[in-house]
Amino acid sequence: MNIKATCLGAFALSVLGGVAFAGALDEPSNMQPFFTDSGMQTMKSSADFEIAWKAAPKTTQDAMMKECNDAAMSKPHAQFCAQLFALGHHS
Repeated sequence: MNIKATCLGAFALSVLGGVAFAGALDEPSNMQPFFTDSGMQTMKSSADFEIAWKAAPKTTQDAMMKECNDAAMSKPHAQFCAQLFALGHHS
């Protein structure tokens, strides 16, 4: 019975933990303005990227910067973060 309860508890934590890791860079509504296509495969030009960045709310910008400055969080969004850093937006 203990093994069953432990496995169930571990599964529940993994499901809940996965939701906790979703952040600003994982939110499609935050990321869509930086891409030219709905599938978010092609980044906008540097000029258009910067326009989209300036149009984003400050709280969204701060959350995105925090995630780009975290190596683990930024890894799946390396292209976006590299573009952001190229514009001089890093701490």
